[in-house]
Formats: sequence, structure tokens, C-alpha cells
Amino acid sequence: MQEIKIKSITQMHELMGFPKPEHPLVSLVDASLISISESEVDYRVIYDFYMISLKDKSCGVEYGRNSFDFGEGVMVFSAPGQVYRTTKTISQGDIAGWMLFVHPDLIRNTHLGNIIHEYSFFNYEVYEALHLSASEESKVNECVQNIKHEYEQRIDNHSQRVIVSSLELLLNYCSRFYERQFNTRVSQNKSVVERFEKDLKWYFNHQLQLEEGLPGIQYFSEKAHLSQHYFSDLVKKETGRSPKDHINDFVVEKAKHLLMASSDSVSDIAYNLGFNYPHYFTRLFKAKTGHTPKEYRGMA
Repeated sequence: MQEIKIKSITQMHELMGFPKPEHPLVSLVDASLISISESEVDYRVIYDFYMISLKDKSCGVEYGRNSFDFGEGVMVFSAPGQVYRTTKTISQGDIAGWMLFVHPDLIRNTHLGNIIHEYSFFNYEVYEALHLSASEESKVNECVQNIKHEYEQRIDNHSQRVIVSSLELLLNYCSRFYERQFNTRVSQNKSVVERFEKDLKWYFNHQLQLEEGLPGIQYFSEKAHLSQHYFSDLVKKETGRSPKDHINDFVVEKAKHLLMASSDSVSDIAYNLGFNYPHYFTRLFKAKTGHTPKEYRGMA
């Protein structure tokens, strides 16, 4: 399998056979112009920039462990360094939609550059894509066309600010639409949370912490067949608390019981709960209860 690392928007245009980009750091590509030849199938492609796409057909590309294959009005996001793999030949016109490429240098030292990590959907899997209504799709298309219109003009001292502001507006709309999507999947989300709570109890009931240590978010997200970021956002949206908070609260409640019901040392209790170092346990316990384990035991 061949691997290509694309470091610039210009390089990306050259590889796709497109004219030189009108702006070196941002480009909106018409997906209908994309083609993948037989010789290009099974390539691994790594972009050094952000990608936001809206497509309505399968495009013969895998992202992570999953492939693009959706109906109309579906958005997918990826951050720099994520891997794509071409899986089949594509002729021009086979795909409808667009792809917006943004180099990190465009937003460096800007407000958006400082907060872009908060848009966690850049780390979702493809099957956790954003499904848009007709009105939402219209709003998204308006934003990207504003970006395109701006970079097609003569670049001046205001261009970057206007483009970045339009990009931030687009991402804020997508955050709103994702929240709507979470809200419309209440029953599905509740089943994920219920499964999480059962898996957490099962983990400690079977004493996996003695061999594996404290469970992390990845363990539970894989059980739910979701990415860590999507799983975290779903649980927090549904419960108001992050998965890490749920895990820590569960551990502290078990610690309270062990401190009162046994004469084991604080260090032994820490190890039995999956902590490699007792002082980490003490720090967590005090943060959650306001008392050290010894103080708590002395309150009995």
C-alpha cells in the first residue's frame, strides 16, 4: 500500500489535477471533479490540514476504519494527520458535494486557532457524521460559498480575518446542528449511557482493574462501537457529566465503602481499585470529597 503525505493546498491541487489554488491556505473543491484511477486505489493519504466535506454519494474513500457511504446532506470532518484510504475507482461526476480544505496556518494566532480543539467533531468517526436537514444544508452551503467568494477576490489585509470569521461561523452552525442531532436520538443515546453504566459495574465486579488498571474512556467507547470523542460528547449531552467524571465518581463511591467496611490500608485500597500509585488515589478522593481517605475513615 502506497502512502502519500500532502503538506500543502497547492500540492493537493497538483495531485488532483486541478489548477493552482486561488488562496494558498484554503480551497473549496467541487467533489464532482474528483476522480480515482485504478492505479490510485488502495493508497493511504494523509493531509496536513483540516477537511470539511458535504457529500451525497459513496466516494470510494475510507476514513479511519470506516467508509464514506451516506445519503443526502451528510457532513464529515477531519483534523490534520488523519488517514484516508482510497478503496475503488471514481470517475468525475460520480460524487456530488464539496470538500473544504483549510491549512492550520490560516487560523494560526487567531481566536479560532486557539479554540478549534473544542470542535470535537473533527475527531469523530465517519459513521458519526452530521446528517443535515434541507434548511441546515442551505445554511452550511451559504457559509462555504462566502468563504469561496472571499478568497476569489483580490487578497488584502482583511482577507484572512473575513475568511476565518466565516469559517468559525460555519463550525458554530455545525455545533448547533450536532446538538440537534443528539437531541433527536434520545432513545439511542440513553441506551448508550445505560450500557456504559453496566459496563462500568461489570469491569469492577470482575476485578479487571487488578490486571488492567483503571478503565479509560477508550475501553467504554469501543464497547459502544463509537469514537472516544463522540462517546464523550454523547454521554455529557445526556447526563451533564463527562465519562471521566462518571468513572471517577464510581471509583470514589467504591473507595468510601472499602474505607468504612474494611481495615485495609489506604495503599492497599488504592491498588485494589486499579491505581498504580496511591497518591493519585488520595488526590482524586480529596478532590471529590474534600477529605483525604484517612480523614474520611476517621469520620466514622
